[in-house]
Amino acid sequence: MKLFSTLSLSILVATAKPAIAAEYEFDPAHTNVFFTIDHFGTSTNHGAFHGIEGVVEVDRAAKTGNVSVAVPLSKLSTGNSGFDGHLKSADLFNAEKFPEITFKSNEWEFDGDKVKSIKGDLTLLGKTQPVVFEATKFNCYDSPKLKKEVCGGDFKTTLDRHQFGMDFLKGAITPTVEVTLQVEAVKK
Repeated sequence: MKLFSTLSLSILVATAKPAIAAEYEFDPAHTNVFFTIDHFGTSTNHGAFHGIEGVVEVDRAAKTGNVSVAVPLSKLSTGNSGFDGHLKSADLFNAEKFPEITFKSNEWEFDGDKVKSIKGDLTLLGKTQPVVFEATKFNCYDSPKLKKEVCGGDFKTTLDRHQFGMDFLKGAITPTVEVTLQVEAVKK
């Protein structure tokens, strides 16, 4: 009986499919976070965090993934140094006390082998809220330059800044902030 159990276990191990998860490293030249917010109903303010670094693990066969990203406030840029300084002040992002924004995924949704959405927890100003980043575009390709597979896309969400305690000019400026994550990651 012991021989049968050992043989059965050997057959199961030999025929079991290995995990097909792949690790991808963000390409900082193509990974950025953009945000827009209405400014007193007259125009739209834009800002970005450029050159984001990180690693993502994706298993398209199993329809799973994992990503944990830290976005340093030092990478904030609007094209106006005075505005950047105000955004980093205690009025808004409070970069001195909270030097980064983090996102950690907890659920991925696929459409075929393409990522459809990524759900997770966003931490801003020390407060964590669930968010869903919806893919507006996703693709993988063989990079002729890097000679490796690259996967990426554009992912959008809408945040209520008040949920994170960002209450500067509450009532005068909308709480709604549109966020787009543009990401490309290179297979390791």
